[in-house]
Amino acid sequence: MGANAPPDRSADTSVDGEPADTEVLSLLEPAVQEWWVDQFGEYVPENGGYFTPPQREAIPLIHADENALIAAPTGSGKTLASFTAIIDELYRRERTEGLENTVYCLYVSPLKSLANDIHRNLEVPLAGIQERMDERSDEGGDSADSDGIGQIRHAIRHGDTADSERRAMLEETPHILNTTPETLAILLNSPKFKEKLATVEYVIVDEIHSLADSKRGTHLAVSLERLQAMAGDVTRIGCSATVEPLDDIGQFLVGYEDDADSSEGGLAPRDVEIVDTRFLRDYDLELTTPVADLVNTSQSAIQSAFYEHLYELIDAHDSTLVFTNTRSGAERVLHRLREMGPFDETNSGAHHGSLSKEKRQRVERQLKDGTLDVVTTSTSLELGIDMPHVDLVVQIGSPKSVASLLQRVGRAGHRVGETVTGRVIALDRDELVECAVMLAKAEEGFVDRVFVPERAQDVATQHVYGMAINGPRPETEIKGILRRAYPYREYTDEDWEQLLTYLQADFEGFEERNVYAKVWRDENDPPDGEHHYPEYDVGERLIGKRGRLARVIYMTNIGTIPDSFTCDVYTREDTQWVGDLDEEYLDTLDPGDVFVLGGDRYAYRYRRGSKVYVDRTGERPTVPSWFSERLPLSYDLGREILAFQRTLLEHLADGGRAGVRAWLRGFPIDENGVRALARLFDEQVRFAGAESVSTEDRLVVEEVLDRDDYRRRYYVHSNYGRRFNDGLSRVLAYRCAQEANANVSIAVADNGFSLSMPLNRKVDVVGLLRDTVPDAVRDYLRESLDGTDRLARYFRINATRSLMILKRYKGHEKSARRQQISSEMLLGFAEDLTDLAVLEETYREIIEDTLHVEGIETVLGRVQDGDLSVVHHRPPAPTPRAFGLATLSASDVVLTEDQDAALRDFHDRVLEHIDEE
Repeated sequence: MGANAPPDRSADTSVDGEPADTEVLSLLEPAVQEWWVDQFGEYVPENGGYFTPPQREAIPLIHADENALIAAPTGSGKTLASFTAIIDELYRRERTEGLENTVYCLYVSPLKSLANDIHRNLEVPLAGIQERMDERSDEGGDSADSDGIGQIRHAIRHGDTADSERRAMLEETPHILNTTPETLAILLNSPKFKEKLATVEYVIVDEIHSLADSKRGTHLAVSLERLQAMAGDVTRIGCSATVEPLDDIGQFLVGYEDDADSSEGGLAPRDVEIVDTRFLRDYDLELTTPVADLVNTSQSAIQSAFYEHLYELIDAHDSTLVFTNTRSGAERVLHRLREMGPFDETNSGAHHGSLSKEKRQRVERQLKDGTLDVVTTSTSLELGIDMPHVDLVVQIGSPKSVASLLQRVGRAGHRVGETVTGRVIALDRDELVECAVMLAKAEEGFVDRVFVPERAQDVATQHVYGMAINGPRPETEIKGILRRAYPYREYTDEDWEQLLTYLQADFEGFEERNVYAKVWRDENDPPDGEHHYPEYDVGERLIGKRGRLARVIYMTNIGTIPDSFTCDVYTREDTQWVGDLDEEYLDTLDPGDVFVLGGDRYAYRYRRGSKVYVDRTGERPTVPSWFSERLPLSYDLGREILAFQRTLLEHLADGGRAGVRAWLRGFPIDENGVRALARLFDEQVRFAGAESVSTEDRLVVEEVLDRDDYRRRYYVHSNYGRRFNDGLSRVLAYRCAQEANANVSIAVADNGFSLSMPLNRKVDVVGLLRDTVPDAVRDYLRESLDGTDRLARYFRINATRSLMILKRYKGHEKSARRQQISSEMLLGFAEDLTDLAVLEETYREIIEDTLHVEGIETVLGRVQDGDLSVVHHRPPAPTPRAFGLATLSASDVVLTEDQDAALRDFHDRVLEHIDEE
């Protein structure tokens, strides 16, 4: 087919302002046109054209050097849309003037496996286009020359790249370089390779949603500004299947520029085009539950029904991906399926972060080849490789956000035009409520917001130090680069001075503790003839510590992913070792909290370095073993659940349980789920009244006297997710302790939290909730964190990120355990200092990023304004909506026997009370 005259297609007419397919094709080089039509012309007949919607919109934008955020489902061709115009431009330039031995395009991925996969996938279009270029050259076409057309080189570089391959890239540099955020930051300070980045014209950031909500994304945002300062205007393209809010993430991608109209050094947002085609695919989603009665049915019966249903789903499909919410759950489900048969190591597998890289890569290859009937996973396959043979995704339990649900089920039907088939299985009633709302909102096009960390001083430390050791520069230039990154757009002069005070080690006692200056300010103009750096003629320069050692320290210690370790657990009475716990789980424990380890119950007492000391106990667990591993419920989805509960109550009031069932049948829920939900809320209202259910306008607090355990328990039905509840529960517990000197225990879940204290202690928890003003929340949280293990751990992480503690030095590596010991010595010293950037960042990260203080302030503000009423109930037993809080019953696969018995006991008490009425 002649590339200059593509055939007429129905998409040749512009629709809704979108360019017609022939218009898009005409933008491309003839050889690129030929390859595209041969490859993809037949793949999208339902669109009547050659391109999928994201391709049709994005290719012209990138061709015109416009920044673009492409939001489109998995399998819709958005990555190829990002690369096509870039490859086309590189071939055009190679044909007309030749390409230099340098980098023109960077592809940045959050995962090495995804970078590897994209690298392999690029080989197909590059080889196909090259072949057509060579054919046209041989035929004496418009691209002919004596030597033919040179190849577009592409390579991958990340932490696993061999030294020999890295050295080879200096001699023969890839025109397209696939990398990760961490490696990009290193390359920006590489004495030799950074010059290869000065020619970059395009940057593609894939799966941008998975970076934006963490400090990895913050680090990348500053790296992109450093790149732009070096290379000039760079066209930035972001890709995501599930992201919101689009405008904010688009701005996160492109950053800011100096505002020419501002006389005070203000900033203006750079332009970015939004390609929003997130909902163009067809979804076949359904929520199922094994039985209609999740309380009185025996666990063996629930398990049997669950696995029979799962087996039927797998048997009816070619390749099934099963998501659980924990790694242990993935292993447990795979083990049970293999017991049932006919699954074995040849046709089934597991994939999660605890497995070796070799095992994960083997499963990935088998998934791509379509040789596995079923794979179980936790979160590790939510992003990453193309799996074209997967035609069903099963999610066991709640994935906790619409974004995660869509990301996971999007792994099925990966090819254009295929329906995405997903099944969600709920195994307890709290998850049933979550998932019912989640699937309904997914069908409506709702996506949870991404919250970007703001003004992180540890990340700023790394980049300011990196820019300074690259050579002395005006301080205003370095600060300007930092502030042009989206997370630092509101970075103040006070923030900057706090950072520079730390970087200059301007604290007495630092050097005695091996904390040294990393930069210094050259504030005075030297006399004529004595200026070491004549390129700068004004004062206030930032100069990094010179020499090879400073650069090696920087290159081997930057990054934001923290090291972690396990702590040995000993009993206090006989110092017997009873097991180990991940330190992230220890963050959730306060003295007195009860947890299960090896089937036995222990009360947490204290931690010394990497050793944890506990007492044996028979008390009920307060923190479940999966707490640190499972994702928290999104704040936005929590608010939608509250709205759902209000509407359900209205249907219950109008039509009773039958009316609720009729309404719920309009949701993508099976009949067992419909009946279980209708029964749950009917019994709740008959037991405690409609006002016992929290809604978007009502926050319910239950006070229950537990005379068996001699405890007074408050169940706060704040359905805003675990991060929110972790923060609000700490505020109230801190205030309770102030008011009554009460020993308050906390248990936190996604749909609320509980506070418990001795029965003879009575605190007006509801009054405290009503009286807590939003402006005081940050101070309360800060005071509640003093002396906690969480503060100590996060200080270690931030001290390491801030290069206060070096993970690697002169060829020696300091383990996370040794880092913790060093940080504990520094923390006591740091707490006596005023405005130390590392400690202030530690508090900021915990309070803002992990305890969701913004959401807490918003909710308490609504309470203060009278828009959210706080209702106090005193039922004789926990209400049905509090069963999960009372038993901490949520698990990734099944409930424990103790929780099962407790649930039935609570339910019997509810039914007895209803019958008496």
